[in-house]
Amino acid sequence: MDYGHPLQFGTFITPTATPPDAAVARAQLSEELGYDLVTFQDHPYQPGFLDTWTLMTWVAAQTRSVHISANVLNLPLRPPAVTARAAASLDLLSGGRFDLGLGAGGFWDAIEAMGGRRLTPGQSVDALDEAIDVIRGIWAADEPGILKHDGDHYRVHGAKRGPLPAHDIPIWLGAYKPRMLRLVGRKADGWLPSLPYLKPGDLAAGQAVIDEAAREAGRDPREIRRLLNISGTFSASRRGFLDGPSTQWVEELLPLVLRDGIGTFIVMADDPDVMRRFAEEVAPALRAAVARERGPRTATAVRGAAALARRRAGIDYDAVPASLAAATVEPGDFGYARVRSSAMRAGSPGLVLQPRNPAEVVDALAFAREQPVPLSVRSGGHGIGGRSTNDGGIVIDLAGLDAIEVVDRETRRVRIEPGARWGDVATALAPYGWALTSGDYGGVGVGGLATSGGIGWLVRQHGLTIDHLLAVDLVLADGSRVRASADENADLFWGVRGAGANLGIVTSFEFVVDEVGDVGFGQFALDASDTAGLLERFGKVLEAAPRDTTANLIMSGARRGRPPVAQIMAVVDSADPDTVVERLQPIAEIAPVLDQAAQIVPYAALMHHVEGSHQGQGEPVSRSGLLDHLTPEFTTAAAHLVASGAVYFFQIRAMGGAVADVDPDATAFAHRSANFQVVAFGTDRRRIDRLWDDLAGHFSGLYTNFETDLRPERISDAFPPATLRRLRELKRRHDPGNLFRDNFNVA
Repeated sequence: MDYGHPLQFGTFITPTATPPDAAVARAQLSEELGYDLVTFQDHPYQPGFLDTWTLMTWVAAQTRSVHISANVLNLPLRPPAVTARAAASLDLLSGGRFDLGLGAGGFWDAIEAMGGRRLTPGQSVDALDEAIDVIRGIWAADEPGILKHDGDHYRVHGAKRGPLPAHDIPIWLGAYKPRMLRLVGRKADGWLPSLPYLKPGDLAAGQAVIDEAAREAGRDPREIRRLLNISGTFSASRRGFLDGPSTQWVEELLPLVLRDGIGTFIVMADDPDVMRRFAEEVAPALRAAVARERGPRTATAVRGAAALARRRAGIDYDAVPASLAAATVEPGDFGYARVRSSAMRAGSPGLVLQPRNPAEVVDALAFAREQPVPLSVRSGGHGIGGRSTNDGGIVIDLAGLDAIEVVDRETRRVRIEPGARWGDVATALAPYGWALTSGDYGGVGVGGLATSGGIGWLVRQHGLTIDHLLAVDLVLADGSRVRASADENADLFWGVRGAGANLGIVTSFEFVVDEVGDVGFGQFALDASDTAGLLERFGKVLEAAPRDTTANLIMSGARRGRPPVAQIMAVVDSADPDTVVERLQPIAEIAPVLDQAAQIVPYAALMHHVEGSHQGQGEPVSRSGLLDHLTPEFTTAAAHLVASGAVYFFQIRAMGGAVADVDPDATAFAHRSANFQVVAFGTDRRRIDRLWDDLAGHFSGLYTNFETDLRPERISDAFPPATLRRLRELKRRHDPGNLFRDNFNVA
């Protein structure tokens, strides 16, 4: 039968060691000719061959697009846990281009001579069965705990999982006998025999065994790709099977697709002329012939039974809009581990939708609106508050909307989409000599910060991020797309700047940016034995500092036998060394200096970030407060908090300056008089609540992006009464059903 797989083609190259670059050259030729896959036999005991794993690694470095696999890997000489990690590593290094072909063994005299264990045919199948579990267990980097496997052939006693491969590496098995074929049906992603080793009827019989075993295991047989190694000769006249002109090859391979279900043909040839003729004359003609026979029916990916079993209740998966069919990630999908969590919160959403443009955001929102499950919206960043993921609900992930565009160079207007990260924004603006104050870490996503406030390295000189906002395009709860600015939907524009997550999904921001060159960056480690005094002096120094100076202070509890240490990082919006030293000197005098450094750097260097998926664990516990001054009463209480051991991270960020130039009523971020923002992270929610509540009398408000306490009174802390009344009216008009509620919710 035809399983409907998209047709693919590969080459099977001998890993000859003489000359050593011959196999590499043929692999590069395979890529040039448009083959999808290049494979190499694996005989580690063969002195005339290059080591296949070393060769595959070298080929991966010398190619750009072609997939690479062993055909097939000699498992008895390659421990599965090590093989799994090597495979994941090669997949990551090659950008997701490694596939894993495995064999149970054979040539036992040679294997035993190399130190391998001789197995009976039955034992070799059992060993391969166990190996698949070990390999997939290592790859399951998002699964909790360490990997343990106590089998008859392989024992893994506490191996750490990971790394997670770049793509869902398929496992193909070279198999001929019934027991191996049943293993293919139960566990493998593909069957990879060689046609010269098959007798007439073996293909159909083998497919039947595989399909029956798959169905017995609860799998759809279409989950299993059918690959076939083939060989032949090109000649002017027909002389035998695959021995004749290219038209004959097409005629004879076509039934193997339509009748026997082969989806991948791998040409066993080291002859460049054969490789070229097949690629140029057979492959395109065979694709066309298959397309004609299949007609309008298109090949679609089959979601496996194991993946279907992990679907969550309450979500109508079959109703996902067609526009998002290729932009969905379910709990059973390979990519789920990379999108399930935020940086600090473990999530288990039932579905992650990844729209790529505003129209798809509308479709995603329309679908989510009909599902009786939580909805979270994520931009491109880490979401300290944790509300960009959930358990069993839907996440609309905007990471695909990440464009950064200069709209008008003369007026320094830029358009930025919510999925971009601020480090990328800083890098894009740097060639123009521009910057946009935006947090203190480049991994933060644009959307979450730019709808809440934006307290960054340049905040005292240039204000909040939202103070540079000229307009937004957003999708409202009813799916309508609107633009909001000072002149258009001004009420929405007011609300988006400070409480945007309650009102809609912003699909693009338009900012006016500042001219910013290199900046001074100072780092200090100070003896914080007098914690309260240090904090009070820090406050006085920063309030007295010129606006071009912004600083953050970070502390944690003292280590046994060591004094507590305060780390201060300060940025001076100047490239003049004398000015930088003058601004930093008062900070260095706050307390005894244990270490210090100062340099002139591009602003973009401060916002550098390392790309990576977010793998948060547990629930974050953080508290946030805004206050006008670091009074002796507050610093004494803060010192007690730090010394309590209840917090592992305590930070004070400087504000003031340009922030206070904006009228408190101009934006939904109303706490314009605050000179400082305070953040504390802990692990015990009840303990943090008790200690933080003791500090509450000192605060004039809170910054929502760092607050995980969802007790109702926190809403009043975040928004003054007049601001809250106005936000609630906006909420009634634009989101009466409270669709956008998995946030700092203004109900």
